[in-house]
Parts: sequence; structure tokens; C-alpha cells
Amino acid sequence: MDLDRLADDRARYAPAAGAAWWRRGRTSAALVAAWIVLALLVAGAVLAPWIASQHPRELASIDLAQSLRPPIGAPGSDWRFPLGTDEQGRDMLSGLLYGIRSSLGIAVAAVGLAFVAGSAIGLAAARLGGFVDAFFMRLGDIQLSFPAILVAMLIDGVARSLLPATAESGMLAGAVVVVAIALANWVAYARVLRAGAAVELRKDYVAAARLAGAGEARVMLAHVLPNVVGSALVLVSINFATAIMTEATLSFLGVGLPPSSPSLGTMVATGYDFLFSGEWWLVVLPSLALVALCVSLNLLADSLRDALDPRLR
Repeated sequence: MDLDRLADDRARYAPAAGAAWWRRGRTSAALVAAWIVLALLVAGAVLAPWIASQHPRELASIDLAQSLRPPIGAPGSDWRFPLGTDEQGRDMLSGLLYGIRSSLGIAVAAVGLAFVAGSAIGLAAARLGGFVDAFFMRLGDIQLSFPAILVAMLIDGVARSLLPATAESGMLAGAVVVVAIALANWVAYARVLRAGAAVELRKDYVAAARLAGAGEARVMLAHVLPNVVGSALVLVSINFATAIMTEATLSFLGVGLPPSSPSLGTMVATGYDFLFSGEWWLVVLPSLALVALCVSLNLLADSLRDALDPRLR
């Protein structure tokens, strides 16, 4: 068995999928629009400390004399605040930039943690089988019987009850939300990688690698994982939008980030109290940012799934 040839065959798969994804992205108007919107939102979030006129957490940004100013074009607007101000006189544009920054940061951390944990569990279940496989798969079955948002709320509530004195601090609250979202979404990665790894472990190249002296860790990480990680990467791209929506939902319900921390969910929750008095921008603007972010991510995730499907290339 020629291990180098097998490795070369596997190595050519990822560039081919990447090229197919790139071709689809250039020829589809919807995907081009999704790339542009996502690039603008991510750039604004990354560069928020430099392009935002205020920092939402700073007390100096509070100016009650400028509170509830509408966006530019409406009566009472101010050019210093192109998207208006909130109930405390803070710039809505700055709040949106920092809110997107927080939501993206939590989503990246949560999806990364879920991917690592789920992949490790899935590979271990496929390799060890027996009790380990049965335990984690049945645990996953039980968890999947509950909506992910309820699981995240349960984990978040338990964590806050164990850390009552400091759970409301912004950084720790963010860490709790990350862990809650990750633990609510690890099952999909574990099941996908377990199913794929179980098939790959029965193939000839795995037996050849073992005969060549490769240890089990090397077999799983260097030979099996590259062949099954494609499906997990599609889940990663899909779960980014799901994680953002979960964080926004938790924050809106008051069990995610505290109101003092910028987040699209907390902005919507705060603005909801003013919606029926006419200050529509407090809810509409963060909601539109949330929709634009999730729709663009979902469009790109769908195109990645199609690119990784060899039947569509």
C-alpha cells in the first residue's frame, strides 16, 4: 500500500473543494452580496475601537441631553449620530459595531469549543467503541430531544448559580455563554465524525498505516480526521449563525450578557421597551444587523456545503 499516494489523493480534495467554493462565490450575485455584507460587518467589528466614536461601556459616553435622537433624515436628528442615539444618549452606530464584535467573538469561541469537544468525542467513540461509544451516543440522543436554546439556558443557569458573586461581570458572563452554547451543540460534531471515522477505520489505508508503525493517535489525527473533517466544517459554517442567534436570544431573555456589555441581543432587549413609544431604531437597527449577519453566514454555509459535495462539482 502506497501511503504517500493515498495522502496525495486526500490532499487534493480540499483545494478542489475550495476552488469550487470560490467559483460559486464569484458567479452568484447572492453569494457576492453575502461576502460583501459579511466583510463589512466583520471589518466594522474588528476595527470598532478605532472607527467608533464612543465605547458603550465608558460612562463618559452617557449624555442624557442627546438621548433618543433618531437616525439622520428624521426630525430631531444630529449629524454626529448618523444612526441616532439610545435612551442614555450613546451613539447607536458605536453600539452596533461593538455589539457585532461581541456576538462574533462569542460565536467563534463557542463554535470552536463545540468543534474541538465534539470531534474528540466522536473520534474516541469510533475508535474505542463499546461502552464509550454507547455512553456518548445515548447522551447525545437525550440532549437532542431538547431544543438547543433550552439546553444552553439550563447550562447558563447552573453556571450562574455556582458563581453568584461574579457571574454578572462582562468577561465571565461571556465565558459562561460560550460554554453554554458549546455544550448545547457538541452532539452534531460528535455524531458526524463518529459515523465518518467508523467507516474510515475499516479501510485499507488505516491498516497500512498501522503496519507502517503509526500509533493510534497518529492514525486518528493524521489519516482518519482529514477524511471526515469536511462534513464537520460544513457544520461549523452553519453553526456560526446558530451560535449568534443563541447568544442574542440568551441576552434578550436576560440570561446572556449583562446590559452593561454591548451585544445585539441586549440592544434589542433594551430597545424593546421604547418600541411602542416611537423610538423604532433602538430595535430595528440591531435586529437588521443580526439578520444581515446570520443570512450572509447561512448563504455562505450553503455554498460551502455544495462545494464539498462531489456530486455537485
